[in-house]
Amino acid sequence: MSTATTTPAPASAPQRAAKPLPPISWKAPVAYAVIGLLSLVFFALLPAGGQQTTFRLSTANDFFQIEPITVSSTGAALFLSILALLLAGLSFWAARDRRKVGVWLPIVFGVAVVFAFLSWAGAGKAAIPLTGLLQGSLFLAVPLVFGALSGVLCERVGIINIAIEGQLLAGAFLAAVVASLTSSAYAGLIAAPIAGALVGVLLVIFSVKYWVNQIIVGVVLNVLVVGVTSYLYSTVLTEDPGTWNTRTPLPVIEIPVLSQIPVVGPVLFRQTLLVYIMYVVVILLQVFLFRSRWGLRLRAVGEHPKAADTVGIKVNATRVRNTILGGAVAGLGGAFFTVAAGLAFGKEMTGGKGFIALAAMILGRWNPVGALVAALLFGFSDNLQTVLGIVGTPIPSQIMLMTPYVVTIFAVAGLVGRVRPPAAEGIPYVK
Repeated sequence: MSTATTTPAPASAPQRAAKPLPPISWKAPVAYAVIGLLSLVFFALLPAGGQQTTFRLSTANDFFQIEPITVSSTGAALFLSILALLLAGLSFWAARDRRKVGVWLPIVFGVAVVFAFLSWAGAGKAAIPLTGLLQGSLFLAVPLVFGALSGVLCERVGIINIAIEGQLLAGAFLAAVVASLTSSAYAGLIAAPIAGALVGVLLVIFSVKYWVNQIIVGVVLNVLVVGVTSYLYSTVLTEDPGTWNTRTPLPVIEIPVLSQIPVVGPVLFRQTLLVYIMYVVVILLQVFLFRSRWGLRLRAVGEHPKAADTVGIKVNATRVRNTILGGAVAGLGGAFFTVAAGLAFGKEMTGGKGFIALAAMILGRWNPVGALVAALLFGFSDNLQTVLGIVGTPIPSQIMLMTPYVVTIFAVAGLVGRVRPPAAEGIPYVK
């Protein structure tokens, strides 16, 4: 008679220690609350210049006309400010429970605060052209988008590109000169990325080959481009501006049918060729950066170059190619200041837009679409001062000139939250 033998049950594995919860970040909720309170106090409770604010949506070439919308200045500002405070409360609740809120919350919050401000600023004034405001915002965001995309391309492979300002200025200069010599704005548009790529070549020579601190190299290149272009402007362009520095604007291209859709048409489909190129570049970079072998290798070089080298990726060659490509993209954005805007070249005409592009790249979390959205935010704040100046807002012009830079500080320091750049950013790779 066989006896069944039983094996003792194995001792239960020790229970794993619970993973510590991430720390609660109150930065964004506090920023929302402060901005919401300021909106309530200044836009809703302070007396406005009139009782009503009018917003105009349609343009003369639209398929059909939308009647202007008139709202109570105080009532609209009060409602929108309360909505912003409710969203701030929702942000506090989500932060306390460590819940993630979608990207919709900052978008809705920003729209509420902006329209509360517009309701107050436009009280009793001429109608605010919303379509023109959005159309100009997209146009002014063009150099910021190209500059931010240049930063994405460079920093994703581990090269810090502080030289975006110089690349924009070099692109603007060469675009103006070539367009003037050939009497063709399109020739200037082709020449602009060449100038940016040349600055990118200098950046990679010192950063990759000689291991010079990349931030210092970028600052020096900015100063170099400012010096060279200012010298050539003073000695060559001003002596014979009819040959070297004439206004050669890109024509506005209206996409049939689409350009006549109210609001959307004039904003998206009544622009210059440079804006349409921007659409294509953003889409291609977003797809190829995250959905292709090229993008995978690029990101691997920026995150873990040793591992990338182990699997056969040539790290320094990848950095060289993509940094030059990033310089070309920034140079293309420089064409905005001359041929796209229809202006002759002027000294330091980029006006610090390269550094705002860097802020847009950080706010966009090194993502092409995110950089586009951030650049549109800065472009909107830049165009807002012009539109409100035409409308006749009571806000001093000096305050309005500060708007883009104040938005930059708040966006990067208060609303962007925790961001992590590529791990190998700024670190030379030595085999």
